[in-house]
Amino acid sequence: MTHTDKIKLDRLIETYNTNFKVTQLYAAYLENFPEIITKEMIDTLTDDGAIEKKDAIAALLSEIFGLDTDGSAADRRILRDYIIPSLRLLDAKKYEDNPYYRAVRLPDVTARGWQFKNEHYAPYRAVICDDMILGKDFSEVPPLGFFDRRFNFPAVLEDGNEWMTLTPVDLDTCEDAIAASHGKVITFGLGLGYYAFMVARKPEVDSITVVEKSPEVIKLFREYVLPHFENPEKLALIEADAFEYAEKVMPGEGYDYAFVDTWRDASDGTPMYERMIALEHLSPSTTFDYWIEGFLISRRRALYIEEIIRLYEAGKLDTGYDEIEKRLLDLGKRIK
Repeated sequence: MTHTDKIKLDRLIETYNTNFKVTQLYAAYLENFPEIITKEMIDTLTDDGAIEKKDAIAALLSEIFGLDTDGSAADRRILRDYIIPSLRLLDAKKYEDNPYYRAVRLPDVTARGWQFKNEHYAPYRAVICDDMILGKDFSEVPPLGFFDRRFNFPAVLEDGNEWMTLTPVDLDTCEDAIAASHGKVITFGLGLGYYAFMVARKPEVDSITVVEKSPEVIKLFREYVLPHFENPEKLALIEADAFEYAEKVMPGEGYDYAFVDTWRDASDGTPMYERMIALEHLSPSTTFDYWIEGFLISRRRALYIEEIIRLYEAGKLDTGYDEIEKRLLDLGKRIK
């Protein structure tokens, strides 16, 4: 590895470490005290009009995270390149006016260990609100959203534990897939049926096949969600394992578009993502898209960079920087 390669690799490792630090800060914040910022705090900081709401949130987050933006260049970079670009002021009306939210009203009922419940976010409760933002320099920014008023959303609990929700992140991370859907569509994973509902409304979509492994999920969907569909005749529900169906049945069905959504997050989703990618060649005429693909790519890249760092620190790295960069770019292109 040349001296120039080492400089570039050191810069990449610095970016990776910053990505990791910000992700850990956000994870701890969201898990432990997501409601620490209140409407009263924001109103106090913005009442005189001298500071905007996003700037007020950024300042409060800097304090919450213990950043020294006066004395530390690294902390200033986190504020400038990560926190500020990540912030979103969410419009509650945009989501409340969504066709699914308007049409589907889940009852507050408990049946067979399952409970439908309406949950809510308090004003300025922090939420991840979209897919990971992947920078050209391999920086990664998780979008962080805030409503300025209470926001209600449906949830399903299994034996008292939250199992499925339909929140702004679910809506926003499906937006591109809904827009791209056309012709004969298949989706893997049912959830609360949001993607299927929205796609079935599109005149460009002839049919939507949903492959779902859980008979309980299908039963709940048929009973409480399907009656609200505008175009139920477009929908076909198949109880099957996603990967078995993709390998053995899907190649002969001639689907135009596939949306894969069978995981809860990037940690459990990355192996499934890679497994489904490996099956794409069996359906060459089908366009595949994946839920939260930015987070999945981030996870794949992190695993690769961690291996590079181990080799580098052990003095065993025999790969040039250009090859490392190409591999990172390839991991963002669904290379098998």
